[in-house]
Amino acid sequence: MKIPVLIFTIFLFISNITFCQTKNKFNPTGTVNDQFESLINSSNKYQDYKVIKLNSLLKLKGNINDSLVASKKEILSSANTINSQLKTIDSLNISLADSKNEITTLNSKIESISLLGIQVEKDLFKTIMFSIIGVLILLLALFISKFKSSNTVTKQSQKDFKELEVEYDDHRRKALEREQKAMRKLQDELNKQKKD
Repeated sequence: MKIPVLIFTIFLFISNITFCQTKNKFNPTGTVNDQFESLINSSNKYQDYKVIKLNSLLKLKGNINDSLVASKKEILSSANTINSQLKTIDSLNISLADSKNEITTLNSKIESISLLGIQVEKDLFKTIMFSIIGVLILLLALFISKFKSSNTVTKQSQKDFKELEVEYDDHRRKALEREQKAMRKLQDELNKQKKD
């Protein structure tokens, strides 16, 4: 009777060890926190202490080192990406500032006109041009009125001159006729005196 009890006890002990090993087996996958929990749960207990298998501890250490290396690589990659993006942002800010300066320059050029080498605002330029055009129109009107007045005076003077010329020709002709009459009378008188 002792042998079957012993076999049964051994069988229970082996099945308990197998059950405990399958139940509390270390899982080296997942997050580091999950691996720590799995390691603690899979450890055997001795008084107030936990007995951890060296292979599981080394596996956890390797996983933590791999995680740290991967994290460092990710941090370096992120830092490189950030530095690259900061350089891009700086170059874009410089380009934006240049573009704003160019836009300001172009707006000032659009809003002004070069007049005799001097940049003049469009409103002032319009005022100057309309003033010049207005003065020229006034001068043209004054010139036209003076021309008409002078033309009228010239035509009147020509008409008066022609009338004076006709009058002078009449006067000269009459004077010539009187002179000729006077000369005939004188000749007649001379001829009369010669006969007497």
